[in-house]
Amino acid sequence: MFAIVRACKHGGQGMAVAGVGWLEAVVLGLIQGLTEFLPISSSAHLRIIGPMLPSGLDPGAAFTAITQLGTELAVLVYFRHDIARIFLAWCASFKRHAPFNPDARLGWLVIIGTLPIAVLGLLFQDLIETYLRNLYLTAVMLIVFGLILGWADKTGCRQVELKQMSWRDGILFGFAQAMALIPGVSRSGGTITAGLLMGYTREAAARYSFLLAVPAVFASGFYQLYKSWGVPGPVSPANTALATLVAFVVGYGVIIWFLKLVSTRGYGLFVAYRVGLGALVLGLLAAGVLQPL
Repeated sequence: MFAIVRACKHGGQGMAVAGVGWLEAVVLGLIQGLTEFLPISSSAHLRIIGPMLPSGLDPGAAFTAITQLGTELAVLVYFRHDIARIFLAWCASFKRHAPFNPDARLGWLVIIGTLPIAVLGLLFQDLIETYLRNLYLTAVMLIVFGLILGWADKTGCRQVELKQMSWRDGILFGFAQAMALIPGVSRSGGTITAGLLMGYTREAAARYSFLLAVPAVFASGFYQLYKSWGVPGPVSPANTALATLVAFVVGYGVIIWFLKLVSTRGYGLFVAYRVGLGALVLGLLAAGVLQPL
């Protein structure tokens, strides 16, 4: 749902809170598109920057989930040939005596890898939308998982390709993605880190993080869209749609840039950024500039 704006009580009278304007929605959509595919946590950035905008409002977990539809649409467009090939191979796997096909197995692994985040997301939905959005927790996750990403990038053998993925690896990828339910972990960061630790190449880990996110993000986004229909929140439906469109356009460009980057360079830049951002947030919290919830 669009996070319900709590009315401030003063002298027994409720005071309406202004919502997020269109310009702020564009900024939030830009942030979503820039950060969704990078291992720096888009939900953390929306959680941190939202309250610092003129409206001073946290856009909410639902806004994050819905705007991710835009970035995942960019994935569908960019990887349309890969996704079509995997889907057709998966459908063909139902035929009797169907020959082994790595693409068909990859399709099954994406389905299996989606189950952890789907189950845990439903079980802990209230925590995800409230207490897990505590900025102290977000800052710590940025730092801790940034350091783990750096360690994985340095120690991983980076030899395994997607066609070699085992069922065990697919399940581990799924649980790594599920950690992203906590803002600050990062969906792509979690799956890429797991891939590097299991010996996958940087590009293979990045590409699979994109593919694995598709069913989970679309399911979450459409569920939140259905749940929030007609419910007032800090971001209007029109401005949410605007932010989603911006996220799609920017996200498509980021996919192209990111895949080129990881094919030649490591993740050191993102590790440094995560640690620096986490330390900055802790400092702003200590100074009272940001509030934990």
